[in-house]
Amino acid sequence: MLKSKKMTIFVTALVSIALSFVVFTLLMGYNKPPVQLRQSPAPEEASADDDALGGVNPIVQKVAPAVVGISTTRVTETDMFGRAQQMVQGVGSGVIVDSDGYILTNDHVVGGETESINVVLSDGRTMEGRALWSDPVLDLAVVKIEGSGYTKAAFGDSDTLKVGEPAIAIGTPLGLQFQHTVTSGIISALNRTLQVEADGATNFMEDLIQTDASINPGNSGGPLINAKAQVVGINTVKVATAEGMGFAIPINIAKPIVERVIATGTFTAPYIGIFAYDREIANFIQNGPKLEQGVYVIDVDRNSPADKAGIKQGDIILSIDGKQVNTMLALRRAIYSRDIGDTVEIETVSNGNKQKVEVKLASRPEQ
Repeated sequence: MLKSKKMTIFVTALVSIALSFVVFTLLMGYNKPPVQLRQSPAPEEASADDDALGGVNPIVQKVAPAVVGISTTRVTETDMFGRAQQMVQGVGSGVIVDSDGYILTNDHVVGGETESINVVLSDGRTMEGRALWSDPVLDLAVVKIEGSGYTKAAFGDSDTLKVGEPAIAIGTPLGLQFQHTVTSGIISALNRTLQVEADGATNFMEDLIQTDASINPGNSGGPLINAKAQVVGINTVKVATAEGMGFAIPINIAKPIVERVIATGTFTAPYIGIFAYDREIANFIQNGPKLEQGVYVIDVDRNSPADKAGIKQGDIILSIDGKQVNTMLALRRAIYSRDIGDTVEIETVSNGNKQKVEVKLASRPEQ
């Protein structure tokens, strides 16, 4: 009897659950067709725009076709009498700055007694190059290859760089087998000055851009690029005893030079005949003057345009043609944008007094 009663309760419960489910489905519209879910595309159908990739990829895609490898052959004397000779191979980088085959690089890559210059393009072609202009003080040079229609890089404004903004280097470190190596980092510092030894002489490289983007031998002459895919510097040296300390020449000093070389086939730097320290060096040197602005004149060549205008050792140059000058690169840029024979107005502080003098630009003497 008890067993029959339990069975009746169990059946009744099942019936109640079934009836509840039917009522629920009717109320919720369960009899409608099921919703069709949109399927994800197969992996091979997925696509992404290059600009959506982020990072340095879109920047590299724009600039890399303009970056070249440069190999050179030099003859060096190997004994004290100069009788034996040896061919020395060198490797560096460069960047195409005009579609007619003008390439900006370093003087220490292509300057000096160079027997041959070979330029390796991004597509693998090798072209013979010739140096149109080279300056060991600036460590810049312009090389020309034949032909036209080359992809050129865009210039940025190195005067507007900020510490901490992205920096990308493309070049040929350690040999042509590593051509188009890309490294990235940030602008670590600005207006750096390095003392370098070259050909037995001491030279100061001024107003350099410091970056932690890896720069190795062979990167020399390659571009330092900003986040807008613009060239803001030409890579030149690194500190061998430190990691993450590479340096580039600000591109703004090269702009008037490149324009003149493209227009005339060469460039002759206008000469005023002074040797000066910019504010950073003058404040660094022991017993040097503490400059708030301007550049400090260390020496004046006899019978030079500056000497004839009355500029003396110890004077401070404040401006050229009304443009403030606080670095030697700024001074050179102001002069290099003018022609030999032009007259510029230079404002100086001499014996504590401000004065303006007119200086006629000349060609540098052979000596």
